[in-house]
Amino acid sequence: MPPDESLELFAPQPPGPAASDAPLADRMRPRSLDEVVGQEALLGPGAALRSLVDADELPSLILWGPPGCGKTTLARLLAKRSSTRFEPLSAVMAGVKEIRAAVERARRERSAGRRTLLFLDEIHRLNRAQQDALLPHVESGTVTLIGATTENPSFEVIAPLLSRCRVFALERLAPDALASVLRRAATDSERGLGAGGPSVSDEAIAALVHAADADARRALGLLETAVAIHRQNAPADSPLALEAVREAAGRRVLLHDRDREEHYNVVSALIKSLRASDPDAALYYAARMLAAGEDPRFVARRLVIFASEDVGNAEPAALSIATSAYLAVERIGMPECRIALGQAVTFLACAPKSNAAYRGISRAFEAVEAHGSLPVPMHLRNAPTGLMKNMGYGAGYEYPHDAEDRFVSTPNLPEPLAGERFYQPTREGREVDIAERIEAWRKRRGAATPDGN
Repeated sequence: MPPDESLELFAPQPPGPAASDAPLADRMRPRSLDEVVGQEALLGPGAALRSLVDADELPSLILWGPPGCGKTTLARLLAKRSSTRFEPLSAVMAGVKEIRAAVERARRERSAGRRTLLFLDEIHRLNRAQQDALLPHVESGTVTLIGATTENPSFEVIAPLLSRCRVFALERLAPDALASVLRRAATDSERGLGAGGPSVSDEAIAALVHAADADARRALGLLETAVAIHRQNAPADSPLALEAVREAAGRRVLLHDRDREEHYNVVSALIKSLRASDPDAALYYAARMLAAGEDPRFVARRLVIFASEDVGNAEPAALSIATSAYLAVERIGMPECRIALGQAVTFLACAPKSNAAYRGISRAFEAVEAHGSLPVPMHLRNAPTGLMKNMGYGAGYEYPHDAEDRFVSTPNLPEPLAGERFYQPTREGREVDIAERIEAWRKRRGAATPDGN
């Protein structure tokens, strides 16, 4: 087989009208930028991306946004608008060989005076070697790259490639934008369900919007499935039944993942809501994680950490309650363990807050790093042998329980750290009493030192 012919095995099909038997989501792709809904910040009059397209100065770029917000559709429309040859690849299927083949086709087209837009769907799935193979061709302008990703490109795209691309963040589709997409599909007689399809009420649209969770592709798929179910169980001229919508939707699928950005976004929201003493928001984010399939042990671990880091001695019971919740999660499991997690979440959110213990251990670690292994004062050392006693081990140690008020003023830090204050209690919750006691103790201990500090 001649080399050119082998390359044509990967030749893409040009974007065009979807076949009549294609899925509804494919048939209803917008045919122009003006038909795109929900992305006015990028495509409205004077917006950055729209201005680049209108000036025919399309750079390499990354389209970053949640599933079903229109990334692939937008890439196709950008190629069509700029009269650029469209070369689509899926990063799931493409390797270095396929990328090089696409680049070779682009090089031939460029020699004929025609530009190529290389669209890489799910670009975050390309490994470093694959991204490195692409880099010089983007840099030289052999291809104009459009990458689509649901993941934060700061973490998933190599820095040299990212520096040569403009990043445009697509918005999560608002309910009214998703409703507009569904109404268009329900009434469009050319590509949608308008010719012979059932009428779709606002109530049915609202149910589909709710089930789709901002994903236009899922919304159109649910509409198509609901109509198919409806046609099997109801007269042809009757409006779409809500029961058909509910049967098509099933259980709502939430946008969540266990090791990528959305995971950390929701975890961060949970912790910051707890820290802000907002039990309602904290319960919502905890429920959202659990409903999306998050391991409840992960949630419980975060609560245990929070109990010490952010509540601390302002409410000493916080750590016990969080640890008990973790034990309940391990012993009981879902769905019942969500109740124990709910108790822990609300307790922690409503508890007084102090990060003094967390800051104290951090300061102590800094001292260890700065001073190394300082000698332990002699009065604190054990003296299990006669030799050690003769060397002064344990000399001068006073047993606090024998003291009148169970307090001994002898300083215990190594001499270079005399007077250091690692733990600084706040005036929150039960830490108020600790602060008063420790202040009195430090004054007495300071007065016992030679310099009075």
